[in-house]
Amino acid sequence: MRGVRGLFVGAVGLLLALQIVRNAAVTALIETKPADAARVWKSHPDAELGVAMIAIATAARLGKPVDDAVFRQVEDAALKAPLAAEPYLVRGVQGQVAGDSRLAQQAFEAAERRDPRSLPARYFLADHYLRTGDLRRGLLEFAALARLTPNGATSVSPYVASYARNRRNWPQLRSLLRSDPELAETTLEALASDGSNATAILALADAAHRTSKSGWLPVLVASLVSQGEFAQARAIWVDVAGVGARPGQLLFDADFANADAPPPFNWTLTSSTVGLAERQAGGRLHVIFYGQEDGVLASQLLVLPVGRYALRMRVSGGERISSLRWTLTCAGAQAPFASRPLDAFAKGPWTFEVPQGCGAQRLDLVGSSSDIAQQVDATVGGVSLARVNAGG
Repeated sequence: MRGVRGLFVGAVGLLLALQIVRNAAVTALIETKPADAARVWKSHPDAELGVAMIAIATAARLGKPVDDAVFRQVEDAALKAPLAAEPYLVRGVQGQVAGDSRLAQQAFEAAERRDPRSLPARYFLADHYLRTGDLRRGLLEFAALARLTPNGATSVSPYVASYARNRRNWPQLRSLLRSDPELAETTLEALASDGSNATAILALADAAHRTSKSGWLPVLVASLVSQGEFAQARAIWVDVAGVGARPGQLLFDADFANADAPPPFNWTLTSSTVGLAERQAGGRLHVIFYGQEDGVLASQLLVLPVGRYALRMRVSGGERISSLRWTLTCAGAQAPFASRPLDAFAKGPWTFEVPQGCGAQRLDLVGSSSDIAQQVDATVGGVSLARVNAGG
């Protein structure tokens, strides 16, 4: 009997420890400080349960056996507080360890009935439903967890997102996410960290979560860019952000009038110790470079096919603008493949060649410092980018 109990206690502890480590819901097994409570009233069932449950989890996390006294503490608390949820959680885990799914479900449901706000009861019941294929009830329990737990939507969303990868689950997930906008946003963001989830995200995101302000959009675009899926990233950016990009448009917002569309396919403008770049009325970009440190002042990711191009612009700002230059760097590369000082545009357009194997290009306006810091104030306007000899 002692050996069976030891096996059970170890399994309980392992399960509890894993859930504590993996999810914020299970870290809240008790809302007060059980050790302090035990010092005030050692035999109180709430204090006993809090101390016992934390002892089980801590021992298991450290890979140490759980003392029988801890288990007896749970049994004693259950006798004193028959309405407490924790003993039913232990009984439910016992059912899981024994392979008795019916017992596990009954025990977890009993724990939740006794304390509807019990985070571990909700978690274990959600886990049980999902393990047994009851997706609808499992997701509903996760939604309840998200509402009950501080930062709950963020904690629960990775679990919900894991079910979004199977398109058979999409109808039920759509219903769940529509009922909880915060959970919808955090779940979509969790999915967006992997570009291969793009189809699932677009299928699950409703109109309220398909805008230029959606938190998942820059995450997904960055994921696709990092995977080299530049065309797909830009197509999703155009569609979701509603930017109205024209077919064949090579440079977005050339007149510096659209601050709503997010980067990286729109301008990223700097306001830092390097300097300041800002849109200015009349289709111009105003730049102040402090001259104390090197850095990027304006940047946009382009998706130009291999070929020859010409970039034109009007520049004003005096002699010092030679410390500013435009550079082009292939995505993922460190060194630019082409560059031109800002003052050289007075002589005519900048003609450059996009090489093979360069699926996307980062266009940067870079400031280069000198031994004696000199502030530069420049304005750029009349910007246009066109392909040269496109048929060649």
